[in-house]
Amino acid sequence: MNDNSYRVCVIGAGSAGIAAVKVLAERGIDVECFELSDRVGGNWVWRNSNGVSAAYRSLHINTSRRRMEFSDFPMPGDLPDFARHDQVAAYFDAYADRFGLREHIRFRTGVDHVEPRRDGTFEVTLSTGERPLYDAVLVANGHHWDQRLPEPMFPGLDTFTGTVMHSHAYTAEEQLLGRKVVVVGMGNSAMDIAVDASYHSDETYLSARRGVHVVPKYVWGRPYDQIGGSEWLPGSVRWPIARRLMAAATGPMERYGLPAPDHRFAQAHPTMSSRILDRLAHGAITPKPNIDRFDGDHVVFTDGSRVEADLVVFCTGYKISFPFFDRDFLDPSGDNEVELYRRVFHTTVPGLYFVGLIQPLGAIMPIAERQSELIADHLQGVYRLPSASSMRKEIAAHRRGIEKRYVASKRHTIQADYDDYMRTLRLERRRGTRRAAGRTPVDRPVASAAARRAAELAAEVPA
Repeated sequence: MNDNSYRVCVIGAGSAGIAAVKVLAERGIDVECFELSDRVGGNWVWRNSNGVSAAYRSLHINTSRRRMEFSDFPMPGDLPDFARHDQVAAYFDAYADRFGLREHIRFRTGVDHVEPRRDGTFEVTLSTGERPLYDAVLVANGHHWDQRLPEPMFPGLDTFTGTVMHSHAYTAEEQLLGRKVVVVGMGNSAMDIAVDASYHSDETYLSARRGVHVVPKYVWGRPYDQIGGSEWLPGSVRWPIARRLMAAATGPMERYGLPAPDHRFAQAHPTMSSRILDRLAHGAITPKPNIDRFDGDHVVFTDGSRVEADLVVFCTGYKISFPFFDRDFLDPSGDNEVELYRRVFHTTVPGLYFVGLIQPLGAIMPIAERQSELIADHLQGVYRLPSASSMRKEIAAHRRGIEKRYVASKRHTIQADYDDYMRTLRLERRRGTRRAAGRTPVDRPVASAAARRAAELAAEVPA
């Protein structure tokens, strides 16, 4: 028997948050979402009023629109395969309007603190000073806003006479105009900013600590992710094929002056760019090794070479942060890890869920939608979690899999293969439904998600 008696708080109305609001509202669950900005879309809103969006004017999606759209709301067919940020933001606006989500969202309202209470509810302190209580909290605040700088920082930075900034502060090409720019990093933002700089700066250098596999957006005239991408095709089959395909499409990275990757394709988060190799081949971008130190108005690299620079852009990723939880509440290790069953369920705080806290080799939107369906099933009692010991085993196995497959990096702690993870969520929903069906019949579900989870832990239901 479904139960819609819960009051649920969703933190954030970005692409993951609106997916959660839509699923819960359609199930008849009382859901309220809080968003710092004056609109939905989160990271895809250029110059977002919330001040935490990482979008820049030249930003385009790296996953083709057919692979990032929500299941019941296709992206417009007249959009390009790799749409621009404003087109994506408009799609999210249309999604919110189509399903009436705005009535569940309080805009320009932040969440200052979340306090789990002994009775299983959550006290949520808002930026308005209000402190409403909720039966469950869904965290969807994103993980591309709290900038991470190199650790340790390069010697001599305090003497550098130029400007230093993180990629999060980059918004438009005017910031690069007429500058001598060093871009540090080999991820997607680094490639985009380096390409922008190559058209607008006087000199552009791309500094790499390690090599990466650069993936073009089109292969054989089709979006790269539409060739063999399917949750029905296991990664053990898909990735060997993809490695050969990418090698044929680009050739060795060393031919472009980039360092050879020290890992195989798909053993690190991929760098998607059809433009960077062209700009390198034209000499518009000069590749450089890692920075050794700063010296006045020069940047000195590990090979002994040095360049004059007046702008250094660190494209060095982000920290996973939850400013509304008490310090070290989720990640006491400080290693950018949050232990969650199936990357969704907190194992010791009943009623606490996470949506979109994942770095997929693919798009987050369909993942967030499927995660939200799983959460809604759990709230309504049609899905049941396994025992605490089974969840701990799954978390440990997932961590071992990450360590075995991916290059050691804090950016890979939440990494996942899109198709494999979508399949995992589908099968987990089926297993959890079977676990729930085996329960002793009751007149109605336990009074709250928190109480239900406490009962599950006590019962130690086998996986």
